[in-house]
Amino acid sequence: MFTFAKNFKTMTVPSDPNMLVSFVNMKLRDEYDSLESLCDDLGINIDELSRNLRLAGFEYSPEAKRFW
Repeated sequence: MFTFAKNFKTMTVPSDPNMLVSFVNMKLRDEYDSLESLCDDLGINIDELSRNLRLAGFEYSPEAKRFW
């Protein structure tokens, strides 16, 4: 589970892999131009995020800017 603070509110990123991939893909589609910028802004370790989603069967496509 990841937790980050933004705009003085604490938000918890979902820990369930299916919810997490949906959350990350939505953020990438609507708010961020890359996985790196999303992770930097939200204070998420990109390697940990990628590893957790890879273990759940998802891979990141930089060209599509989403996890599959």
